[in-house]
Amino acid sequence: MSDVHEQGPEEHASGIKTPKQLIVAVAASFIVPIVVIIMLTQFVTLENKQAPGTASFTAEAIARRIAPVAQFTLKDANAPVAYKTGQQVFEAQCTTCHTAGLLGAPKFGDAAAWGPRIAKGVDALLQSALHGKGNMPAQAGGDYSDYEVGEAVVYMANKGGAKFDEPKAPAAAGSAAAAAASAAASAPAADASAAGAAASAASQ
Repeated sequence: MSDVHEQGPEEHASGIKTPKQLIVAVAASFIVPIVVIIMLTQFVTLENKQAPGTASFTAEAIARRIAPVAQFTLKDANAPVAYKTGQQVFEAQCTTCHTAGLLGAPKFGDAAAWGPRIAKGVDALLQSALHGKGNMPAQAGGDYSDYEVGEAVVYMANKGGAKFDEPKAPAAAGSAAAAAASAAASAPAADASAAGAAASAASQ
């Protein structure tokens, strides 16, 4: 006996038998995705459909929505620098992990956790903070200067039992830059006065 199964014409028959069914199927293939996309966009923008005067229409909310993605702050290089204290840097940058001891970070104020780290010295702790160690990302080049990161390191270590001295504040870069600029400005003036004196001497 042969195992070949003869297929009848009804097994290959399509569900679309009339032109009207074909038109409905083609229309549905376009309309259904469009309706789904419209419903999704309505769902996503539902927050913005609130009445004026609600939270979405406050000046702050509108400014947040239309703010450019990239932003920069123009700073005066000659302005005096106001450094943050170690506690301020800790509360702004370090508290998330060090207060709860997340991801292996030594818990703030835990002398047992800080003891082995303190034994390595403040320089080793500062290098770990600046360049990163374990799960802690590098803090150098971020929102705070190396000096401010050092302030935070000393603050946390001292709360963990260390007796580290506060790091020395860096020299005022603004005053050094201003002095260099004034020296550069006075040099052409001196050259000009010397050239004037030489010219008057030659004319006599």
